[in-house]
Amino acid sequence: MPPLPLRSAALAVLPRAFAVALVAAAATAAAPPATAAQSPMTAEEFEAYTTGKTLYFYSQGQAYGVEEYRENREVTWSFLDGECKEGVWYPQGDQICFTYEDNPVPQCWTFYREGGGLRALFEGRETGTELYEAGEADEPMMCLGPDVGV
Repeated sequence: MPPLPLRSAALAVLPRAFAVALVAAAATAAAPPATAAQSPMTAEEFEAYTTGKTLYFYSQGQAYGVEEYRENREVTWSFLDGECKEGVWYPQGDQICFTYEDNPVPQCWTFYREGGGLRALFEGRETGTELYEAGEADEPMMCLGPDVGV
């Protein structure tokens, strides 16, 4: 089954080189890996892998979002719409939970290292949102701010 096309709005805010890489990554990973399930990443493994990186994620063959991981477990998230949310992450059991400035309700994910990147399951469930790392950004995130313009 061919991957779903990327939304044009998401492509508009992606650097061109990344958009091309995302299309290629989605085409090769449209289906979940057939390998046996691995153990979830520990908080220490997740922190070592992500700190200092800005990672793009996709879901079901479509661009999903980008997150910048900084020291002290601080993050900035965007759904690729130019609006960014500041937050933090912390471990909770086998999950990595995120809270953001506009939403104190934890968003918990189970992360796995697979192939050349990360796979994340929302709340650790096999059914529901599943994200795949599409690559690392080579330029800063585009954060326009809320309600820019007239």
